[in-house]
Amino acid sequence: MKHLKLISIMSLEVLMFISCKEDKKSSKSIETIPTETHSSYPSKNPFLSQGIYGVTHVNSGQTNCVPYKINDGEYKADLNKLIPIWGGPVNNVTYASADTNYMWSVSTDRIALIDKSGINWNIVTDIDLPGAKRLTIDQLKSIADVKYTSLDFATKHLKGILGPNPGLVLPAGVYALVSSEDYVYSNAGTVVSAVGLIDKKDPKKGLEVKYRFDVSSLIPAAEVAPGVKRINMVGMNMTYDGHIIIGAVNGISVIDKELKGPGKFYAFNDSELCTNSMAVDDKNGIYVATGSKTPRGDGMMRKLVWTGTEISDKETDGAWISPYNGGDWPPAIKAGTGAGSTPTLMGFDKDDDKLVLITDGQNRMNLVAFWRDGIPETHQQKAGAKSRRIAGLIPIKAGLPEDREWVQSEQTIVVNGWGAFLVNNLIDEGHPDRIIDVMTVGPLHPGPKGMERVEWNTEKNEFESVWTRNDVVSTSMVPLVTSGSNMVLVNGYTKERGWEITGLDWNTGKNRTRIEFGQTNRGNGAYAILQLLENGDLLFNSVIGPYRIPLKN
Repeated sequence: MKHLKLISIMSLEVLMFISCKEDKKSSKSIETIPTETHSSYPSKNPFLSQGIYGVTHVNSGQTNCVPYKINDGEYKADLNKLIPIWGGPVNNVTYASADTNYMWSVSTDRIALIDKSGINWNIVTDIDLPGAKRLTIDQLKSIADVKYTSLDFATKHLKGILGPNPGLVLPAGVYALVSSEDYVYSNAGTVVSAVGLIDKKDPKKGLEVKYRFDVSSLIPAAEVAPGVKRINMVGMNMTYDGHIIIGAVNGISVIDKELKGPGKFYAFNDSELCTNSMAVDDKNGIYVATGSKTPRGDGMMRKLVWTGTEISDKETDGAWISPYNGGDWPPAIKAGTGAGSTPTLMGFDKDDDKLVLITDGQNRMNLVAFWRDGIPETHQQKAGAKSRRIAGLIPIKAGLPEDREWVQSEQTIVVNGWGAFLVNNLIDEGHPDRIIDVMTVGPLHPGPKGMERVEWNTEKNEFESVWTRNDVVSTSMVPLVTSGSNMVLVNGYTKERGWEITGLDWNTGKNRTRIEFGQTNRGNGAYAILQLLENGDLLFNSVIGPYRIPLKN
């Protein structure tokens, strides 16, 4: 692509809309991006666009960790005066292009190419996500700018825009990836598409569908609710030999990057339900967790292996399966009785412990780690563990009272080195439609509080709690950790300040950064992922599209 000389909306005039009350004594300036730290990042998949933001959850291992630094301080950002890259109501997430001057935005209704060179944040071109219905800018503004005064009003308002079942816009556009050819792979309904530029030499000529595949010829319909059968796709990743992995509630499929088919499908047992995506290692191990359709039934954690021609569950190929504890159907935000988290890999250097982490499904969750490869001969089965495959587990209390019924997460575990960070997303009540739910938790229902940082002790082979916070809200966005600044970011809502992002020190849990958006629903990230750009700007995936927000003095 040639560099586009477009007029940037991020001009000095716009920068004035970002006010900073930063304490200069505690300020840390943006420095050169550090090299990857020990065991924080998997090796780059050569068939992805980039090692950072090539796929949902940042990288193939799904660690939600970036090396980019962020300034300390307190900021106020007026999202009404900044222009997003329109899309939504879920924008998850903005992906790296193979050309570092650009990024791709994938939402529940469209795919857009963004010029991010310098301080730019401009749409170059976009296309409807095949199989999805595009919302108008007025409809997006109405979703974000209306004040939700009651649950009945919010329900009628959102149904008026999104249809009788607003939650059915999910999971379109939620899981996606960008190939080294700069093609964006995503889905809506049963259609998986690869979208790319018509002319790489002239991006303004627009986008087109390069490949398309209807998975109904590969994935059978499954019972997603009593008496309701349909094909629900819940994840996407890429093998290290360039094949596309598509997750569904009832199994996973692997197909070539040209989506030619027929592809391979691996079915889970009829008693299982998968609600999250999968992690992939550099030997084409595929890690996926399912929950039971029966409340409090065991979930199943699997390592499957793509052999190049088959999806194998054979031990001789390195595959394995282990049960883990399940729970009840949750009241809000989270789906299913099993893990609320996409599996996350931990340990990437040659002699590291090789682990894969999930939250279990118990109403008060545990963090559970499984040995990814061989189980050490000296390892003894842990107390409370369902199998010897489980390397360690620890109850996540998140600083909350022991008599609290629910401590559960819908978000992937954030991993940085041997540290892991988890949030509680559960409240005691909510709406069964996940879009109505995610738009009203906070403004109408008190947001969920509680989070915890733990560390894997490589000598004792067990987790240890480092700190908890029971006074910070994390509503539905996936947290992000910056290894460069040693800080973890969460998005939440309080009545006093409205929507905001809080940056907590990775080692101590103390507040270091706060970015206030105010009461506008534009500050709601609705199941999206928090992100940073290379220069430390915040990339905020709002319900109406991603914003670029500079955090400067």
